[in-house]
Amino acid sequence: MSVIAEIARERERQMGGEGYTYGHDDRHSTGDLARLAALYAMPDQGKVYEEASLAWGEVIDWINHKDRRRDLIRAGALIVAEIERLDRAAG
Repeated sequence: MSVIAEIARERERQMGGEGYTYGHDDRHSTGDLARLAALYAMPDQGKVYEEASLAWGEVIDWINHKDRRRDLIRAGALIVAEIERLDRAAG
């Protein structure tokens, strides 16, 4: 399976399995999806978590890391979600 196909499958899992619908994503209009993608993409999470917690006003303790490759696939799917959200917002 290609990496692009894996990212598409993860996006489908997020939507179907986790319930992150277009409506849910559209409520995150301040770059939250891209920030979350960055958290999954960064190899050293400690400082990034601290900065994200300060920026979002909450502790980011619900992120469920897997292995490095899996986290990058998740980050890719979240970037897709952000691009889709931007496209919907632009009409």
